[in-house]
Amino acid sequence: MLKIERPGEEGKLKNMEELELARAACKGDEEAFYALVTIHRRRLYQIAYSYLHNEGDALELLQEAVCRAWMKCGKLKQPEAFVPWIIRILIHLCVDEQKRRKRMVPVDHVPNTGASTEMISDSKLDLERALGRLKPKYRHVLILKYYQDMTIADIANILECPEGTVKTRIHQGLKLLKHKIGPGGVMLHV
Repeated sequence: MLKIERPGEEGKLKNMEELELARAACKGDEEAFYALVTIHRRRLYQIAYSYLHNEGDALELLQEAVCRAWMKCGKLKQPEAFVPWIIRILIHLCVDEQKRRKRMVPVDHVPNTGASTEMISDSKLDLERALGRLKPKYRHVLILKYYQDMTIADIANILECPEGTVKTRIHQGLKLLKHKIGPGGVMLHV
């Protein structure tokens, strides 16, 4: 039985067995690909859920991301970058889904989920609405940093931008959120 560890700080596959799985997957080994996806499925689901706030939609987009990754895996030039690569695919799908939703549902619409709505605090809903109104470049870094607890280096690797850019976007994104949510946590309609 293989002992598989989580990806290292830079999001690269550090464990030799996992790197071998990535290489095999990129050469068309379906079992190796499935093993890699299984290792990272929780993290991938959490990312999708943090964008969509709906279990069914998150699972559906995760499945779509896995299918697209399988179809394009042979084109991946650096198998050690498998995890950031599949996360990028997932994020792009989530962003597309959010755009589709905006065309169909007003931004301020919050679905009625009965008793569970009462359990969600108004401030959390305000934060999610404000986050949803940010430009994607700010929303991405804030979700990955604060919802997924990723390091600056991991975020830079996933989004393919310098660490300084990630830090700047986090700072500016938080500033914009503060402006949109105003003093005392009151949602401002900006």
